[in-house]
Amino acid sequence: MTPSTTVHSPLRLYGRSGELAILDTLLGRLRHGDGGALVLTALPGFGRTALLDRAVAAHRERRTGPVLSATAAPAERRLPYSGLHALLCSAPGPLPLSPDRVLRDGITATELLVLLRELGAERPLLVSVDDAHGWDQESRAALVFAARRLGAGSRVAVVIGAGDETSFAGLPALRLGPLDDDAAAALLDRITEAAGAADQVDPVVRGELLREAAGNPRLLAGLAARLTPDHLAGRIALPWPLPGAEDVLDAHAARLDGLPPDTRTLLLLAAAAQEHEPEGAGTDGALLLRAAVSAGLGPAALDLALLTPSGTAGALQRAGERVHFSHPLVRRAVLHRASPQRRRAVHGLLATLLTPVQALPPAHPHPLPFPSPRRPASGPALLPALVQRACAAAGPDDALADALEAAAVAPRQHAERAAALARAAGLSTDEAVRAARYAAAAEHTRLAGDAGRARALLARVGARPAHDGAHLVRGLLALRDGPATDAHEALLTAAALLAPHDPRRALDARLGAAEAAWAMGDALAYLDALTRIPASAADPALVQYRDGMCAVLRGRVAEGQALLRRCVESTGRAHDPAVLLRGGVAALVVGDVDGACRSGARALAAVRAAGPEALLPQALEHLAYAELRAGRHARARAHALEGLHAARRTGQPNTASHLHAVLALAASVEDGTEACATHADAALAGAGPHGLAQAATLASWALARADLAAGRSGEAAARLDPLVRPGPRRGHFATRMLAVPCYVEASVLAGRADRGRGGDPVADAVAEFAVWTTRTTDPQAPAQLARCRALLAAPADAAGRYEEALAHHDRAGGDFEHARTQLLYGAWLRRRRRTREARGPLRDALVAFERCGARAWEDRASGELRAAGEAVEAPAAAGGPDPLAVLTPQQQRIARCVAEGATNREVALRLSVSTRTVDHHLRNVFAALGVRSRTELARVLGR
Repeated sequence: MTPSTTVHSPLRLYGRSGELAILDTLLGRLRHGDGGALVLTALPGFGRTALLDRAVAAHRERRTGPVLSATAAPAERRLPYSGLHALLCSAPGPLPLSPDRVLRDGITATELLVLLRELGAERPLLVSVDDAHGWDQESRAALVFAARRLGAGSRVAVVIGAGDETSFAGLPALRLGPLDDDAAAALLDRITEAAGAADQVDPVVRGELLREAAGNPRLLAGLAARLTPDHLAGRIALPWPLPGAEDVLDAHAARLDGLPPDTRTLLLLAAAAQEHEPEGAGTDGALLLRAAVSAGLGPAALDLALLTPSGTAGALQRAGERVHFSHPLVRRAVLHRASPQRRRAVHGLLATLLTPVQALPPAHPHPLPFPSPRRPASGPALLPALVQRACAAAGPDDALADALEAAAVAPRQHAERAAALARAAGLSTDEAVRAARYAAAAEHTRLAGDAGRARALLARVGARPAHDGAHLVRGLLALRDGPATDAHEALLTAAALLAPHDPRRALDARLGAAEAAWAMGDALAYLDALTRIPASAADPALVQYRDGMCAVLRGRVAEGQALLRRCVESTGRAHDPAVLLRGGVAALVVGDVDGACRSGARALAAVRAAGPEALLPQALEHLAYAELRAGRHARARAHALEGLHAARRTGQPNTASHLHAVLALAASVEDGTEACATHADAALAGAGPHGLAQAATLASWALARADLAAGRSGEAAARLDPLVRPGPRRGHFATRMLAVPCYVEASVLAGRADRGRGGDPVADAVAEFAVWTTRTTDPQAPAQLARCRALLAAPADAAGRYEEALAHHDRAGGDFEHARTQLLYGAWLRRRRRTREARGPLRDALVAFERCGARAWEDRASGELRAAGEAVEAPAAAGGPDPLAVLTPQQQRIARCVAEGATNREVALRLSVSTRTVDHHLRNVFAALGVRSRTELARVLGR
């Protein structure tokens, strides 16, 4: 029997709203006289019984009609009709057919169908059978026959719970999957709340429980119930393996107990053979066959088990040359069921088969059990054999632990090395050595992209000497998922502790501290971290990067840029993705956006080819940002979306915040306000608590740019003003200058600029931007500076400034920025009543926006072009003809602004007209549309 697994109260089932809705639909049809059938299938612990109990309780609470319910008894599986006997015995009253007679004489499928219809003739009948896969074959066949024939007008519904749908072909089936992350977290909250420890669960412990349970509610409840309050609070390291899974594992194993002995041996070999493989990789089919032959299994048993799905009751599945278990818990259950002696013998056999002949004695030809070889081995090629020997070890073994550590090196993947080091730690007798190996395992686990598991391994280190490297791993984990200030301090501490005996990892810590300072926007802290990096003749590119960045931030721009250009050139020949990413940063600082794109693309290729997986989100983030700077918004969005998925998969929410900011900037060009706000809000939600100044600056800039595209220049200027001007809310030191052109445009259009008068913050921002332009090779900077000066220029000088800006754009390329200048120039010409001249740049702007996919800006350019007297096809309304079709282009623009809630003055600022002009056009709009208020106008436009 599968007991109630989701919650201990009938009030709520977590994560099963869809399944409950399907059951409610079935019961609703039953109340109206229509029957049906549904098979709920699930692995043990997924809540199948809880759903059946809920259906039965709902039927009884409504007093709809009688209920027949039963649960299979494994001991009666070979007794014909025992299942139906138990079901009929649950009837609330006498039956036309005695249950004892059914058990004695049997019942045909047709007789059962007639009986059920008779029972449901007066009031709707619900039949509930749990663990039906454990019924005797005769009962199961009769019930399936009857259930297939229950439909409209039958007044009988059958709900069946089973491990799989194999025996219930032809019936509607619903397979329960694991709980999603949110539902599992909510269930854990409920469990710990009931235990009085809801507010005391350590985040690392919480993550390990959720990870180990893998969405299985019964397993999650069992694991949490076996931990003490000190375990839950993180005051004591978690036991390993976590206790509490026995019940679920026994339920899985019970389904395999009826298989032949040879098949169970093959399952044990397959389960043991996965111990040295990366998670999810399955088992090498060739190794499994060799092991099976060595264990004495005959060819017939192997063919039956490996070539037919039913040979192992669905436990094993073949995929090419690999063999996989149907679920990880099935594999664990097989190992759990075997005796320790038998498991060690199997691991010993596999170790022999995996070890070259000259390294260990040959494999024993006789069946299990047999002694395992004990000669230590080393080298990465022998790592699988050593892992199997570690599994076969009966207790601590320092020689084997040393061999495992020696073999856990490249070219083995980080996940394999982490698993080997964790096993080596478990075999180590010296406490300090054990702690160091757990810390090393945590570092490789982090590099493999499993942040949660890395934290769990660090928890096993405990309060150990700091030179074990745990500080470094904690700091690097905090860099991707924690306050940037905490990461900065932790990494500086790690660097100081590691420097005397491990210079390479001390360098990693200092570089990490510099990255944390950059993320939090602290230029002084960034400089401090860089100056701690020692000069090294072995890595001249790093020295050039260090000296170049320090020189730029200290005002020696020419010297710094020369060093950074040499750094970009040096790193261009590298293959290390971390080195390539540094080269990309150097390229952006000097304004070489094409070079930054090349470095980012090469870094991404290097990570995909050789890892580490933990660096994939950063590679995608750097490349997406570089492409954004280069005006390749579609490519930036594609890479940022992939990076966002990678960041979530590898547990890096800080990187996800930066990627959301990149996506917000891309959306401010392509998708408009709504999509931009979604990503910007996500970026700011993570940037605020963790102090990510760069992500916050980029997100705010994106929101302002979306406001500009929508004509909300006042809101855009208000967002950018604190980022650009001096003060506590000033933007990130490396990105705030990029927002100045938007700030100037928004301020001028909103009427907030004094056009060059002394003390004007807009003029001051332009002056600072002019200095920055002389220090960067960003190809767009000269054109943007000329555009800013055009916006602030007197009427007599503005046209010349715009022409200067367009000439710079012609040399620099980049459709989007070029089109923005053309849009502003055309709008300026139109406001000067030079409409014929205005149409050229406005038309060019519209075409350029369409070419680069800047949908958010197309509408603004179209509106300006219509206002200049040129017919432009408006986007078709989704619900029919456009109600504004009867209005002039200027009236349409005013009507849309008013419908959005803008006042006359705000409309005048947006459209660069007087309030009297707005008032005049608005009266005509009301008359043409037959409305009498702004509210009615908004209703007509569907706003």
